[in-house]
Amino acid sequence: MTSDTTSGTGSSAFGTGRTAGEVLDGGDLTGRTAVVTGGYSGLGLAATRALADAGARVIVPARRPESAHQALAGTQGVEIDRLDLADLDSVRAFAERFLRRQATLDILIAGAGIMACPETRVGPGWEAQFATNHLGHYALTQLLWPALTAAGAARVVSVSSGYSADWRIRWDDLQFTRGYDKWAAYAQSKLANILFARHLDRLGAPYGVRAFSVNPGWILTPLQRHLTIDEMVAAGWIDAAGNAAPGLFRTPEQGAATLVWAATSRELDGRGGDYCADCRIADGGPGDDGEAARLWALSADMTGLDLVR
Repeated sequence: MTSDTTSGTGSSAFGTGRTAGEVLDGGDLTGRTAVVTGGYSGLGLAATRALADAGARVIVPARRPESAHQALAGTQGVEIDRLDLADLDSVRAFAERFLRRQATLDILIAGAGIMACPETRVGPGWEAQFATNHLGHYALTQLLWPALTAAGAARVVSVSSGYSADWRIRWDDLQFTRGYDKWAAYAQSKLANILFARHLDRLGAPYGVRAFSVNPGWILTPLQRHLTIDEMVAAGWIDAAGNAAPGLFRTPEQGAATLVWAATSRELDGRGGDYCADCRIADGGPGDDGEAARLWALSADMTGLDLVR
């Protein structure tokens, strides 16, 4: 969980202190449909509430639907359905149910994720962070492609983290079979989120589907559930009493601001593939077109899905 200070193009009116609701203040999303993975906890919950308050119909896929119903009780315009991103059969089933009920999808926020978890294998032996954070969202986007293209002007927002130059895709050992490092695995999955948005935008732009990746900044959310108190104290995030370091963290509502900005801002019309932070486009942006295409081809081979062309 890292952050960086970025400069670049985009609105300077928001900045780090604004919330998702303030970004959308006065905006009317009536008639638009959004899917927000992870939309019942942390950043995703804040984004879901802001989009719904602006009039959007929001579908929240949930691995734990009962928890989603509790978190979103009283929020109007929200529907909850079952989805486990680490299970491709579950992803397929969710997409099939969605497409039976809904012809178009205007916004897809790929926000669900896990961080620094113990070594876990899912599916055919995939490392869990890469499988959940990247492959599940890759498959979901592929399967919802008919609804995204039917919208005419759709956006996909891939939630990453603060980019570090030492992040890399371990092409020679993608699944960490030669020794697991929970932080290297997390960094790989977050770089994959950036590369995914970069290549998706190249393929989707002719159909009116634009994609962005987002660094929401430093936020304390349930994403940290796999870390011990001692680890977070050693990192300088909290003190021994569990109090957050002063000035380090944003609220989930502040962290979600760039998510909804990337999903809705007219400033981004005609753009795509960019890495965003603080409601801005970061200069240059991380990632490489060749790496993005290589990851896309690898993901297609692993999931058996290559519908976006």
